[in-house]
Amino acid sequence: MVAAPPYICGYIPLKAVALMTGVYDPLARGYFDLTTSDGLGIGDCAAYRQDGDRQKVLQIDLMPRGYTEMVEENIRLGASPLPEIIPGAKGSYFKGADGKSNSASAVLVRGEATISIQLQIGASGRDNAADVAALMKLIAPKLITDASAPSGSPSPKMESPSPTKG
Repeated sequence: MVAAPPYICGYIPLKAVALMTGVYDPLARGYFDLTTSDGLGIGDCAAYRQDGDRQKVLQIDLMPRGYTEMVEENIRLGASPLPEIIPGAKGSYFKGADGKSNSASAVLVRGEATISIQLQIGASGRDNAADVAALMKLIAPKLITDASAPSGSPSPKMESPSPTKG
């Protein structure tokens, strides 16, 4: 599955952000550096409304720490497990309790790398939990590098677009 450019923060498909949030021309801040932290990468991307108080609608983080316990706890508390996106990765997603903001979250962990997506204000009328799961399927293969693969399990080589600030 590949998403066409343009991207915000170098890796996040603008079209997906627009569909998920209802914000078609977001103000985006952040970037990802996949060469730091021994190749695990680090970075973040936030999308904001351009009007009014520039409210944050989406936050994506890549961290060089494995939080498998968080995924297991989320599932224990009722989150849905993500389907296998990357070999050796484990993830969960759920819809937020606040029905007014249409929030949803997803987290994916492989080895010592974690990606989290927080949809803080989702487009109304959409399945916001399915949206964060779909976005994870689009971005995780680009952001989770081979350095995070558990030892002893091969990982396919993925091509990544060159990061640009957006």
